Amino acid sequence: MAKKPLTAMLMHPVVRDELFRTDHVDVLQRVSNLVSDKPFRDFEEVAPHLPQIEVLITSWGSPRIDEQFIAETPRLKLVAHLAGSVKGFIDDAVWRRGIQVVNAVSANAVPVAEYTVAAILFANKQVFQLNHFYLKYKENRAPWTREAPNVGNYNKTVGIIGASHVGRLVIEHLQRFELKVLLYDPYMTPLDARQLGAHKVGLTELLSQSDVVSIHAPLLQDTRHMLGARELALINDGATLINTARGAIIEQAALEAELASGRLFAILDTTDPEVLPANNPLFRLPNVFLTPHIAGSLGDETQRLTDYIVAELERYTRGMNLKHLVKREHLARLA
Repeated sequence: MAKKPLTAMLMHPVVRDELFRTDHVDVLQRVSNLVSDKPFRDFEEVAPHLPQIEVLITSWGSPRIDEQFIAETPRLKLVAHLAGSVKGFIDDAVWRRGIQVVNAVSANAVPVAEYTVAAILFANKQVFQLNHFYLKYKENRAPWTREAPNVGNYNKTVGIIGASHVGRLVIEHLQRFELKVLLYDPYMTPLDARQLGAHKVGLTELLSQSDVVSIHAPLLQDTRHMLGARELALINDGATLINTARGAIIEQAALEAELASGRLFAILDTTDPEVLPANNPLFRLPNVFLTPHIAGSLGDETQRLTDYIVAELERYTRGMNLKHLVKREHLARLA
């Protein structure tokens, strides 16, 4: 039997308490030699163990894994990041030395995709608009086609911006509904899009043809303010814009001006800034539905992240291929 890898957790104790169940720790102790079932907070705390550590489990509150850290861990072979993005947290030196990196971004994509699909279906059904009418008039005006023209999901067009983990999962979920799905992603080929269940188009075509536009691109230099006044003006009257990605992908001033006109609807889980000033007009607009960045993992959902990482460590100790590798060549276009 192969020797169990010496493993340490490097994260904030609150993260450890929230994300780890007892059975998670049991598995880690079975497949590895845990330095401690409590996490280390910083370089100094874990320093005595670094020369022998083979696996690091990191998460929020962990110090940056940089060249100095790597120099102190000659046996390190795997960094398992119990969160999403590793950018700005793990130095390129990790990949240069051939250390494998995995993360739980696929696990966090699950609740974001669920939120998005619910938002899309509610948007086409005009649930929020009809809720306002019902609260105001307190009567059933069925079939509601006067108050909500073009209501319903049948044969509607949904535009997905970005074939990220979330974007792909949303497209997969939408296959069970009678919807047309358009995709804008410069890194996807038309064949790739078709295999996902979508039709690849340019951004202009997507914006001008979709009943619902949902953003799932990472925030990069090229995607910051991707949607400004010109792009927002291309979206059809009465369409809905959904953002569960990053607020800065949309130019905030242009978004506020467009929504203030009442021409579009919006479901926004993220804005720029993330917490809007109390006097921001979006809080008062009836065509805007705001949530405080809740689409990602909350409550028990956070333990799915640990499920994924613990399963990766099991695969690693058995010499199996890892499912959630973060590849160095993909870093430039990852969130």
